[in-house]
Amino acid sequence: MTAETPHPAAALDGRVVVVTGGNGGIGLAIAEACARAGASVAVWATSPEKNAAALDRLASTGARAIAQRCDVRSEEQVDAALDRTVNELGRVDTLFANAGIKPVTPFLDMGLDEWRHVMAVNLDGAFLTMRAAARHMVARGGGGALVAVSSVAAFDGSPGMEHYAASKAGVLALVRSVAVELARHGVRCNALVPGFVETEMTADWRRDDRMMDATTRRTPVRRWAEPVDIGPAAVFLADPDYRFHTGANLVVDGGYSVA
Repeated sequence: MTAETPHPAAALDGRVVVVTGGNGGIGLAIAEACARAGASVAVWATSPEKNAAALDRLASTGARAIAQRCDVRSEEQVDAALDRTVNELGRVDTLFANAGIKPVTPFLDMGLDEWRHVMAVNLDGAFLTMRAAARHMVARGGGGALVAVSSVAAFDGSPGMEHYAASKAGVLALVRSVAVELARHGVRCNALVPGFVETEMTADWRRDDRMMDATTRRTPVRRWAEPVDIGPAAVFLADPDYRFHTGANLVVDGGYSVA
């Protein structure tokens, strides 16, 4: 299945999907896959220019799409983005808490301000956006799906990115707890856990031949993922037919974690 191929089951017809950080990389791939599966899509991200470019990409799917400038660290901006999305698209059925950053700093040089900044975006942002969507879903009734994008770094660690790995491990604990609490409302909560993906955020790593060789040799499929490889898993997690699937980690890493 390619990015240009519609999802054969149109699994998300009539659904509304929010993707934070959905204007590039994995987030945009998730947004495109959900749009091709029939969903209307709202992108919440900080760059107006990248938001506009994402809307141009999404227009090619034929789906309805909007973009909202939103800093996920801000409770006020998150709540405003949710209100606008509901006003324009009618509801929210699935939220992907995908927005994240991954600066690289040696642990001995890592400052508290940098640590807190990464936590604010990656973990606080997931909390704020998932909570806003969950409040809407519970009040509306009919259930929904929350998906937090984590990373294999949550399992394996990541030298020079201890703050990133810790934030992504925190996301997994958040997902499990929310899944248990909101199951009675029909709200599912799962984690999407990518491995190494070719995105703008990983460009520096891909220029490091030793890094590429080591990670590719450990990955059974012998390559890094492209963002489009993550899309089908996202559609699965948003599909309302999978009502009994909650509290899980869906790892999409080409076998890296088990090699």
